[in-house]
Amino acid sequence: MTVDLNSDLGEGHGSWTMGDDDTLLSIVTSANVACGFHAGDPSIMRHVTAQAVANGVAIGAHVAYRDLTGFGRRFIDVDAPTLRDEVTYQMGALDAITRQAGGRVTYVKPHGGLYNAIVHHEEQARAVVAAVAAYDRSLVLMGLPGSVVLDLAEKEGLQVAHEAFADRAYTPEGTLVSRKEPGAVLHDATQIARRCIAMATGEPIKDINGDPLTLTPDSICVHGDTPGAVEIARQVRSALEQAGIELAPFTRAKPDTARGA
Repeated sequence: MTVDLNSDLGEGHGSWTMGDDDTLLSIVTSANVACGFHAGDPSIMRHVTAQAVANGVAIGAHVAYRDLTGFGRRFIDVDAPTLRDEVTYQMGALDAITRQAGGRVTYVKPHGGLYNAIVHHEEQARAVVAAVAAYDRSLVLMGLPGSVVLDLAEKEGLQVAHEAFADRAYTPEGTLVSRKEPGAVLHDATQIARRCIAMATGEPIKDINGDPLTLTPDSICVHGDTPGAVEIARQVRSALEQAGIELAPFTRAKPDTARGA
């Protein structure tokens, strides 16, 4: 069995830092790199992508609403053409910097408010899919299983990846419990590691009500901004490996043949 372990990285801004990117890049297999709209800036993107390439970590564009103040976790009622352009802008910026580091952006993962909105918001989901399809059809679009955006992406002929979250609570419907609710973010590294083994092997975890919920992820996310993220990531990786589960990126860099297809 093989599973990918990803983390949201590069989420500082200017002299302000968020998380321990360098250490996490020695643990995870894929890095969702902030592209400047909810966090990040060109210098941070350059550092993170260079470290990712050096560590053999796959690089994804962590695209978001234009919302630095709210860290991209608020819903923004942006019109579809603008959202398409802003997603394209973010992918292009990160791709340019990643290429200078000798790597390639191989996937796209929406962030925060946008990620949650396009589980159900069809207009915004179509805008994200249209941006990815027009920019580079070889990019994999990662999101929540059962979401509108992944359904539309597959209909468009794009590759998709199903994501699960190591450190977030789930509703009975398989969506994420709002961060505003108690118990939405998990902090017990041992408990989180056990959940990840269950996710990777097709065994059920418990939803917010304590009932069984089965997830079958291509990639498991450990948030880089969660307190204790490094220790959580270490325990998750160690537990998965001890359970005989190989960790590897769900994407590999592809030849530059699909741009603008």
